[in-house]
Amino acid sequence: MTEASTVNRPKGDEATVPRARTDSPGAPGGLITPKGTTTIDSGVVSKIAGLATREIPGVYDMGTGTARALGAVRGMVGGDRSATQGVSVEVGERQAAADLEVIVEYGIAIPDLAAAVRRNVITAVERMTGLEVTEVNIKVSDVHMPGQDRERSEESSESEPRVQ
Repeated sequence: MTEASTVNRPKGDEATVPRARTDSPGAPGGLITPKGTTTIDSGVVSKIAGLATREIPGVYDMGTGTARALGAVRGMVGGDRSATQGVSVEVGERQAAADLEVIVEYGIAIPDLAAAVRRNVITAVERMTGLEVTEVNIKVSDVHMPGQDRERSEESSESEPRVQ
């Protein structure tokens, strides 16, 4: 391996993802090079973090109740669910940080879920953008109970007027 692609790690840390080299002139894939600078918009990082979070089994949904309600309305009128719902990021020249708000499935161990989400978000953002992720903060705002959606859909169908 060349010097630009090696990463010095302390012993026993072999399982971590290598950090992207964003400040080495001429490093392949670097964001700051002698020939120009690549900037990553915060919306790009938000979308990557949101999709990486949703990939983890046990994450039911993301965002606050209001954001989820607006997403449901958007879905009813033919719009897509926002991949950035429940995601807030700060992006600098070389680093990024993310705050995530998730709803977990009942019965899932929240510390294990948070660790898996954090690991997946860091891996995805660093691999795709070359930015170093300094932190991923996770707020669990609700627990989704089994059968909760079925009960809500039955209630809403009963309250709708019937047209004859």
